[in-house]
Amino acid sequence: MPNTESAKKRLRSSVRRRFINRVRKSRAKTSERRLADAIASGDAAVAKQALSVCFSELDRAAKAGSIHKNKADRKKQRLALRVNKMA
Repeated sequence: MPNTESAKKRLRSSVRRRFINRVRKSRAKTSERRLADAIASGDAAVAKQALSVCFSELDRAAKAGSIHKNKADRKKQRLALRVNKMA
């Protein structure tokens, strides 16, 4: 347990940040899963729409620092390749 006031405050803020980061990562993963389902169904229009949503969620998580910017870019590139391969 933290002893000093600053350590107590740091613990409180890190708990809040961890929760917020978990929410952002979870939203990004959910959008990736929905995109994977759309790709599996074979519907290109739905996949393009899901790709757009997925890009937005990944960018939002990267902007906030929940995931690294390069990781978001790498995921976006690979997802786009999968969607483009459908056409």
